[in-house]
Amino acid sequence: NLVESGGGAVQTGGSLKLSCVVSGRSIRTYATAWFRDVPGKEREFVAAINWSGGSEYYEESVKGRFTISKDDVKRTVYLEMNDLKATDTAVYYCALGERWYTSAYHYANRYEYWGQGTQVTVSS
Repeated sequence: NLVESGGGAVQTGGSLKLSCVVSGRSIRTYATAWFRDVPGKEREFVAAINWSGGSEYYEESVKGRFTISKDDVKRTVYLEMNDLKATDTAVYYCALGERWYTSAYHYANRYEYWGQGTQVTVSS
């Protein structure tokens, strides 16, 4: 079970930190990622971190603004979002994958477990 929190409404340039608490399994050996849904568009990759936490990957538009991290002991995955823009408005989902795909981490179908999503709204 994955439960996201931390979403909300902020103004352009603001910050939010999303959390995803995982229950029922350890995340030490899982790939973890964040995706987002915008109405009328396909689910979009945002960020991913491999099982060891040694490699992070980001969608181009969020590089330098978003940071993905995880705490294996707390079984929690985070997405720190800074300098938020209106185009970041979306429902954000946490995802867990049993395997790490070096060249396919950005595909949603590589992740077996999903949270319910948390809404992020950025307005000017």
